[in-house]
Amino acid sequence: MKVTLNGTNVFGMPLPDFSKITLPGLGGNEQVLARAREGFEKIKAVSEGMTEALRETYSSNARSATDYGLKVIEISNANTASALDFFAHLFGSRSATDVLALSAAQARKAFDAASEQNKELWALTQKLATETGEPIRKHFTRALHQAG
Repeated sequence: MKVTLNGTNVFGMPLPDFSKITLPGLGGNEQVLARAREGFEKIKAVSEGMTEALRETYSSNARSATDYGLKVIEISNANTASALDFFAHLFGSRSATDVLALSAAQARKAFDAASEQNKELWALTQKLATETGEPIRKHFTRALHQAG
């Protein structure tokens, strides 16, 4: 039996010729060879499945990480605009009472915004975790069923 991929492996290196290898104790036992071939085919199928799972996981992870990064940029922009707006109002205040009222209002606004922003980021984090794990779980389950 000759194992080649057009005579080379993925790196372009020539593959060894396994047809001349003999295994002691197997000499001509077709049943053992058939089981070995079947086992190798199962291993190959599982390997291909896991490669596909990793490809899907990487793709999904990249999309989710991009979404997360864009949300962080959006939040940073909103927080910067809010702070600049607060400072503009603060510089226009005429009394300590105005400063205290503006500061209290800004603190409340910042707390509410941070609470909402944390919820959004947490949702994106959960999505990332779910989408990252799902392809692996799906392919691993399929591989277990194939091997069984």
